[in-house]
Amino acid sequence: MTASSLGQGGQRSVSAPAARNLATATVTVVQNTERTPRWLHRLLPWVDVAGGVYRVNRRKVLSAREGAIVVVGEGDKLTVTPESLTAIPAFTGISPDELKKVSGLFTVNHFDAGKKLAEAGSGSRKLFIVAEGTVEQTGPNPFGGKLRQRLIGAGGYFGHRTLLEDSPNATTAIALTPTTVLTLDIAKIDEQPELRQAIARSNDEQHALAAHTNEWGEAIIDVLSGHSGEPALPTTFVDYAEHPREYHLSTIQTVLQTHTRVTDLYSNEIDQLREQVRLTVDAIKEREEWELINNPEFGLLREVAPVNRVPTRSGAPTPDDLDELLARVWKKPGFFLAHPRAIAAFGREATRRGVPPVIVHLFGAPFLTWRGVPLVPSNKLPVSGGYNGEPETTTILLLRVGEADQGVVGLQKAGVTGEVEPGLSVRYAGTDDHSIASHIITRYFSAAVLVEDAIARLDNVLIGRYHDYPA
Repeated sequence: MTASSLGQGGQRSVSAPAARNLATATVTVVQNTERTPRWLHRLLPWVDVAGGVYRVNRRKVLSAREGAIVVVGEGDKLTVTPESLTAIPAFTGISPDELKKVSGLFTVNHFDAGKKLAEAGSGSRKLFIVAEGTVEQTGPNPFGGKLRQRLIGAGGYFGHRTLLEDSPNATTAIALTPTTVLTLDIAKIDEQPELRQAIARSNDEQHALAAHTNEWGEAIIDVLSGHSGEPALPTTFVDYAEHPREYHLSTIQTVLQTHTRVTDLYSNEIDQLREQVRLTVDAIKEREEWELINNPEFGLLREVAPVNRVPTRSGAPTPDDLDELLARVWKKPGFFLAHPRAIAAFGREATRRGVPPVIVHLFGAPFLTWRGVPLVPSNKLPVSGGYNGEPETTTILLLRVGEADQGVVGLQKAGVTGEVEPGLSVRYAGTDDHSIASHIITRYFSAAVLVEDAIARLDNVLIGRYHDYPA
């Protein structure tokens, strides 16, 4: 090949692929699709638990508060767990044997959406326990029209006033969705004098306690207000719960293994061990946020008191539904926590009403808000359904945070051996005869709800509803 032939249509300079062999590529760290911003971890105030146990001391509760009823079984073979009936104040003081008798008096009934379970003025005296579905109670409106009083979801009940009063149901109850209820005709209790006397005795005891307690069941602290005369001052004291709740730190651990040849030879651009640790820590933190929300012992979904569990009114999350949560956590609401698809669903409903959510910026990122409270996304909130056309639903939480505000706090143990950040340690655990180096990575954490009204949740949040608009 001659020089003249190269100049006639042949290669006239070094090729780009060949030139790249002399260049050093610019490499990135390993990209990780699993990683999320983990806003919950950022927004929770973290408390250092020096001894590994966090004890939440509260004032002593004297009188019973309404709770949730546990229903077990399937189809027409549903039964009420006898001990859970104590969630109804009228049954608080009766014996286990009497509770078992009461649980055997219920019958199972099914109602289609839109059907009436009870109607004011019908003369019926019945106790209803909702096993599945959502029921709306309505009553007379002195200004005309229908007065919507409250929504009742699974585990809720109504009509319990007729246990204590010789008067019929004063409200109308309508099934908003296909609903299954367990019904107790009060006449069956009236036919058993011993059971009737036990309920009356329990009611009298609760009334006596109520005269000395506040709306949360705590003993009243007697004080005197006024500015005239010389009245005798009351004496008082504050009693504490004798068996306070204790939170033990949970642990996430793994053993990271790396070959010394890899870390020695291939760490010129990026430290291989450091990169392995970074990616593993990312996975641990993602699991931690899941545990903070879903753990069966301390997860936020489980920690919501029954009185603060609210079903949606029409499925999709509306401004009315979020206002209902704000009415539960009204003292100093911090933020809503919701799946990104639930936040999108709320945005659609708010926009349809002509009140598109306002945007605020936190940590350099935009967040939708409602009433000034940000809606914080987390994909760790579960979405159920979606199989064979089944509607997809999820849950929205509202939190108040911080010890000073008696809210929700994160718990961790700082100062552990090998700590790389508070509560997270990386410890070298030796090298075996295969030249594999091991590092134990550990995260100690938990979460605590200091008082019941620090958290509320919206259940049965439908995330697949869209609206058509005229072109």
